[in-house]
Amino acid sequence: MATLLEQRRAGVLLHITSLPGNYAKGDMGESAYHFIKFLQDSGITVWQTLPLGVPHSDGSPYQCLSAHAGNPGLISLNWLKEKGWLQTTNHCEHCEADDNFTKKCLLTKSFYGFQTSATVEEIEDFKQFCENKASWLDDFALFMALRTEFGSRCWSQWPEPLRQRRAKPIKDAKKRLKQFIEIVKFEQYIFFKQWLKLKEFAAEHEVLLLGDIPIFVSYDSVDVWVDRKVFKLNNEGNMPVVAGVPPDYFSKTGQRWGNPHYNWKHLQKTDFQWWIQRLKTQLELFDIVRIDHFRGLEAAWEIPATEKTAINGQWVKAPGNELLAAIQKAFGDIPLVAEDLGVITKEVDKLRIDFNLPGMKILQFAFGDTAKNPYLPHNYENNSVVYTGTHDNDTTLGWYEPLSDNEKYNIYQLLGSPSQGMPWALIQSAFASVANLAVIPLQDILEQGSEGRMNVPGTTEGNWQWRFNWEQLTAERVDKLTYLVKLFGR
Repeated sequence: MATLLEQRRAGVLLHITSLPGNYAKGDMGESAYHFIKFLQDSGITVWQTLPLGVPHSDGSPYQCLSAHAGNPGLISLNWLKEKGWLQTTNHCEHCEADDNFTKKCLLTKSFYGFQTSATVEEIEDFKQFCENKASWLDDFALFMALRTEFGSRCWSQWPEPLRQRRAKPIKDAKKRLKQFIEIVKFEQYIFFKQWLKLKEFAAEHEVLLLGDIPIFVSYDSVDVWVDRKVFKLNNEGNMPVVAGVPPDYFSKTGQRWGNPHYNWKHLQKTDFQWWIQRLKTQLELFDIVRIDHFRGLEAAWEIPATEKTAINGQWVKAPGNELLAAIQKAFGDIPLVAEDLGVITKEVDKLRIDFNLPGMKILQFAFGDTAKNPYLPHNYENNSVVYTGTHDNDTTLGWYEPLSDNEKYNIYQLLGSPSQGMPWALIQSAFASVANLAVIPLQDILEQGSEGRMNVPGTTEGNWQWRFNWEQLTAERVDKLTYLVKLFGR
């Protein structure tokens, strides 16, 4: 499987929510299949998405309520209508104004439709799914039911007996919330059903799916509620330290993510089973998996929970070598990508190289330095993944246009003075490089400016909302993309 990353390929970065569709966010419906056909027609063999987990109210796919569950907001309602479980008349006047609430309402109605009209085989399939995923699904469904009951408050604010998972209150809650729990399980059944069908379609069209696994999980998640020993928490279940990164390219005060750190001693004692199970789910959903913030497997930035910024933290060692060895033992030589951006030391590089994992090269980081800049194409190695920019960067045009004339001149000189204008000059450089995989955000292919930016690190509002429409994917842009893929043997 690791050979998937050993040949020259081209990919496109686009999250599912950015697909066109009838609702406020894209889903796994018709547009997703159409997008795969576009990739195949262009010679693109990798589709990279952001994490597929259940986000909090800010919509960030990097702060999710579960390390395993899929986002029900990505479910295609048309698929449910085709199955006959959702009638086109199943709309409520009181929830039409809120797109998310409307979808939640209709998914609930689909569950009732499933109960009354599903075949014996379909009912058995649902039952089998629940049994197969019980190790995480049972806890997640109860967690979501309780979270709804308590007005979406974090589990640490629930009544003490439930916060501490006392046996009788948990048993009573399961009985009291039985119907809601079944609906949550049904949503996960549909999510996995639709995604795996999409993955099968992608395979038929020779497109690999590249997923993204955040290194940390959210404090407000079922994982922390259930597996306290996995994380650095005090006796009350609070975090003495939180995760983040020190000041860097993205922020002068660093990024205080607020996630709990891992209790690596406990994880080592249990042979990293928590991580093994987490990765097992991702490998079911994707052909290739990117480990976000890979450097945290060598050492992670621990910030005292009382600090408001990430400045006053410290690097604390992590047993990355032992973890990756356990993963390799469990799954063999699987295709993983290391997101090795930020403060990278020789130790982090050694960890990545020892396990033969490709690192990331970002062209927007390549200029204004010296010829030894590791992001300049002439410094790449084959075992790399090159991007013009990531979901955290501005688009290439948004990055390039504010630069001075001298800076723009130097960039073109370093790129070999291509005849292409931006962003195609940078796309061409990525495709021409020796990196085995070159991934381009769709915003760059569509020649978007800063209006196409997906996320601004360190901010919590206005992110994760960008969407495209098919009219933007003009024949001229598709032809340019297809030409460059063929020209550089990808």
